[in-house]
Amino acid sequence: MEGCCSTKEKKEHNHGHEGHNHDHSHDIGYKSAFKMFVPAIISFALLLIGIALDKFIKAEWFSGWIRLTWYLIAYIPVGLPVLKEAFESIRNGDIFSEFFLMGIATIGALAIGEFPEGVAVMLFYSVGEVFQALAVTRAKTNIKSLLDQRPDVVTILKYGKPQTVKAQSVSIGEIVQLKSGERLGLDGELLSETASFNTSALTGESKPDTKSKGEKVLAGMINLNTVSQIKVTTAYKDSKLSKILELVQNATAQKAPTELFIRKFAKVYTPIVVFLAIGIALLPYFFVEDYMFKSWLYRALIFLVISCPCALVISIPLGYFGGIGAGSRNGILFKGSNFLDVLANVQDVVMDKTGTMTEGIFKVQEVVFNNEFNKEDILKLINALESKSSHPVATAIHEYAGEIDHSIELKNMEEIAGHGLKAVVNRKELLVGNFKLMDRFDINYDFNPDNIVYTIIAVAYDKKFAGYLTIADSVKADAQLTIKKLKLLNVKTTMLSGDKTAVVKYVANILGIQNAYGDLLPEDKVNKVKEIKAKNQTVAFVGDGVNDAPVVALSDVGIAMGGLGSDATIETADVVIQDDKPSKIPMAINIGKQTKKIVWQNIILAFAVKGVVLILGTSGIATMWEAVFADVGVALLAILNAVRIQRMKF
Repeated sequence: MEGCCSTKEKKEHNHGHEGHNHDHSHDIGYKSAFKMFVPAIISFALLLIGIALDKFIKAEWFSGWIRLTWYLIAYIPVGLPVLKEAFESIRNGDIFSEFFLMGIATIGALAIGEFPEGVAVMLFYSVGEVFQALAVTRAKTNIKSLLDQRPDVVTILKYGKPQTVKAQSVSIGEIVQLKSGERLGLDGELLSETASFNTSALTGESKPDTKSKGEKVLAGMINLNTVSQIKVTTAYKDSKLSKILELVQNATAQKAPTELFIRKFAKVYTPIVVFLAIGIALLPYFFVEDYMFKSWLYRALIFLVISCPCALVISIPLGYFGGIGAGSRNGILFKGSNFLDVLANVQDVVMDKTGTMTEGIFKVQEVVFNNEFNKEDILKLINALESKSSHPVATAIHEYAGEIDHSIELKNMEEIAGHGLKAVVNRKELLVGNFKLMDRFDINYDFNPDNIVYTIIAVAYDKKFAGYLTIADSVKADAQLTIKKLKLLNVKTTMLSGDKTAVVKYVANILGIQNAYGDLLPEDKVNKVKEIKAKNQTVAFVGDGVNDAPVVALSDVGIAMGGLGSDATIETADVVIQDDKPSKIPMAINIGKQTKKIVWQNIILAFAVKGVVLILGTSGIATMWEAVFADVGVALLAILNAVRIQRMKF
C-alpha cells in the first residue's frame, strides 16, 4: 500500500537519520510505548462498558443519542488520528489509502447502527498500527545498536594531562587515552607497544584481537587490558564505523523485488477493493428479490476491512529489516534487501584465492638464482621494486630481504596487470613477476614452473633470466568448513586466481572446491564468470572488492572479504564481510534464504486467511469481528513471524 505508507515511511526515514551518531532519543522505551497505547486503552475501556450496558446490564437509559454519544466518545481516541491520516493522504493526492479504507468501513458501521463493531474495528486496527510502529522501530534500533556503541566523550592528552571532551570535537593528530574496558570513539593508530581489543561491534566476533604499535585501531573496539594511547587518524564523521552505520541505515532504500511488487500491487489493489465494495453494496439491488441496503452495506464494509493489505505492506519490509539486522549482528553488511533475495537464489559462488580462502600472508620459502647473479644484489633490486607495490607478495619479499635500499634509482617503473612489475635500474631492465611476464618480454629460461606447487616469482635482469623465489600462503582455518556448508546448501563453488594453475588446483583440492582456474588475467576472470552466467546460474563473486571490480560488477552479487581493513571494499561490494572469515559466506546465503522463507510465509498467510474470510463475508456468514481478525490478527501474526528472524542463530 504505497499510498498509505508513504507518510509514515517519510517520517521513519527522517527519524532514522537525524543525528545518528549518539542520539538515542528516538528509541522507543517502555514509557513512550505505553503512551502510544493510551488512546487504545481509553477506547477499549469505554467499548467494554458500552457492550456490558448493551448485552448484560441492558440499561434502559443506554439508548438513543446517549448510546450514540458514548460510542462516538469511544471511537474518537482511536478514530481521529486515522481519519486525520486519511485526510492528509487525500490532500497529498493519494485517495485510496489504508486509512481511507478503515475510515469508510468504521464510519459506515456507525451510520448503520453497528456501533460496537465500528469502534472495535478502529480500536484493533489502531492497536495493530502501534505494534507495527514498535516492531519497525525496534528492528531499526536493533540494527543500529549492534554497531553504534561509541562513547559520547573521550579522554585526550593535552600537554600530558588527561582531559575529557566530546568525541565529535577531537581533531586528527590528537592523542586519545583509552582505559581498560573503554570503547574507542575514533579511528586511530596505536601508540602503545601492544593492546588487546574486543572487535565484536565491527566483526560480530568477541575473540580478542591483539594489536601492536603502529597498527590501525577502529572506533567501536573495546580495550581489554592496560591503558592504551591512540593517535587519531580520522575525523569522527569519517570513521569506519560511521561509514558502516550509514551503509546499514541506507540499506532499506534498496528494495527487494518481492517488496517492490507488493507495493505496486497494493497501489492497484486498494482502489479496486473500494470499487468492489461499492459493487457489493449496490449491485445486488438488480439481482436479489429481497434486497436490503443496510444488510448489503454491512457486507461491503466487512469486505473493506478484510481487504486492507496492511499485513503485507508492513510485515514484508519488516522481514527484510530482520534479515539485515541478523547479518549486522554476525558482521555481515547487506547494502540492500534486494541482495538478500539474490543470495537466497545463488547457485554458484565464485571466489578469489588470496585473502579470501587463504590468509593472504605470504612467506618466502626458497630463493634460487643463477650463479652469474649475486643473490644479495638482486634481492636488493627486487626489494626496491616491490616496495612500490601493495600486493601481499611484496610484503613477503620485504620481510625476507630486510630494509629497502633507497639509493637504488628506479626509472620507467610500470605495473603490468596480471603479470608483475617492470623498471629500469642502472640502465638495465628489471622484471619481477610470473612466467607470463618472462614470456611477454622474450626471456628464455630452462625451467618448468609447473613442477613447483608454491607461488613462483620469476626475476629477469638485463634481458637474462636471473632465477626465482617461491612463496607460500596458508589456507584459512574455516575455509574447508565453508566449502562443506556451501555444498549442503547445494551451491557450486569455483575458484579463479591470477596465481599459477598448480597452486590454485592444489588449494582447491585441499578445500574440495569443484572447479579451479589459475594463471588468469582480470579479463580472463570476467570471461569465466560470463561462461558460468551463460548457464543461467545466479553467481556470487567473493574477493577483495577492489582488484576484482570488473568481476564484482558482472556478478549478480559481489561479496567483499576483509571489509574491516578497506574503505574501498565497502564502496565496491554489495555485501561486506567485516572479518576475513569465509564461513560467513554460507551464513550470508542462509540469512537470505531464511528471510525469503519468512516473507513468503507472510504473503501466503495473509492471502489465505483474507481469501477465506472474504468469501464468508460477502456470503453474509462472517461478521465484522471475523473481519477484524482477518485484518489486524493476520497483521500481528505476520509481524511476530517477521521479527522471528532477528532471534535466529545461523
